[in-house]
Amino acid sequence: MLLLTWRAGNRVWRELKDLPLRAAVALGAAGLGQPPRPVQLFKAYGIVLPIGLFAWWAMPQITLVMTPSIDAWVVHRSPGPIRHGDLVSFLLSDPLAGPKPVNVTKYALCLPGDRIMMIEKAASVGRGWTGSYYCNGRLMGVAKPLARSGKALDHWRPESPHIPDGMIFVGSRHPDGYDSRYYGPVAVERLTRMEKLL
Repeated sequence: MLLLTWRAGNRVWRELKDLPLRAAVALGAAGLGQPPRPVQLFKAYGIVLPIGLFAWWAMPQITLVMTPSIDAWVVHRSPGPIRHGDLVSFLLSDPLAGPKPVNVTKYALCLPGDRIMMIEKAASVGRGWTGSYYCNGRLMGVAKPLARSGKALDHWRPESPHIPDGMIFVGSRHPDGYDSRYYGPVAVERLTRMEKLL
């Protein structure tokens, strides 16, 4: 066992010792055993390190949007108060979204104190009821009785005529969007204001 450990350590040491020579070959040295060209290596560092540092900084700053219900592909955090129509991102824990919480991006459609109204009527196709949601008299979207998979959907029923303090109705105009039409308004402290990059 000790012999195997020594051999593995020796092999790793040889690989590490040869790494500068291999890098030199990759960067223009005549071959192994030829002197490395440190200028070439520093040029490569000058290119690769800034790109790597930028990627390390930028990746947590942006979010890829993977839904057709939002008119954006890439968004980033944008501090400030949330207003009507702003993009917001939050962690959704819901059985329909999957077994693990998922990060979703929606629009802020109805803010605290806004008048909310939902009108139910029998579905024109299939069984069940639809719910049409209005914010200050403007239609935001219609909840369907069934998902595209055929699973029954239960829509949110407002308990008061106004969006409660500290809550925001989020969603989109997409007919298949899964949003506050089904799970109700989301607490403002759970929302992060976002801006569209692409």
